[in-house]
Amino acid sequence: MQLLDVSWRIIRDEGTDALTLGRLAEQAGVTKPVVYDHFGTRNGLLVALYEDFDRRQTAIMDAALAERGPTLAKTAGVIASAYVDCVLTQGREIPDVLAALAGAPELEATKRAYQAAFMEKCRVVLSPLSKGAPVGVASLWALLGAAEALSKAAATGDVPAEDAKEELARTIVAIFSRKAP
Repeated sequence: MQLLDVSWRIIRDEGTDALTLGRLAEQAGVTKPVVYDHFGTRNGLLVALYEDFDRRQTAIMDAALAERGPTLAKTAGVIASAYVDCVLTQGREIPDVLAALAGAPELEATKRAYQAAFMEKCRVVLSPLSKGAPVGVASLWALLGAAEALSKAAATGDVPAEDAKEELARTIVAIFSRKAP
C-alpha cells in the first residue's frame, strides 16, 4: 500500500495527532528510514498529503470543466460541485492536515501556489462568460474563501452538501456577473 494512502487511513481512523513518521512506517510495513528518506519530516509528510489532495482536486475540476455548459451559471455550478465533492471525498482529513500545518513555512508556500493556480483557472474559465467588469484579485480571494468555507461546512455536516454547492455557485455567478462601470 502506498505511504500516502496509509497516512490518509491513519488520519481518518485515529486523527492527525496519531500520524508520525514512525507510526506510518509501522502501519505501512516498511522501515523508518524508508519513510524518513521519502518525507524528511512530519511537516514534509503533511505537505505531501496536501499536494496529493490538491492533485486529486485539480483532476476532478479539470474533468468537470471539460464537460461544462456554455453559460456562466452552468460553469459556476460545475466548479462549485467539483470543489465541494473533492473536499467531501477527502472528508475531515484535509481540514485536519491543514490545521496540523498551520503556520508551517512548507505548507504556506505550497498552499499559496495551489490557491493561485485555482484562482487563475477560475478567472480564465469564467471571465469569457462574464458580461461584467474585469474580476480583481480581491474577488478571486472571496471566491476561494467561499469555496473553502462552504466545503468545510459540508464536510463537517454543518451545511448539506447540495446547499454548499448551490451557494458557492451563486457566489461565483455574483462575482463574475458584475456590471462594468
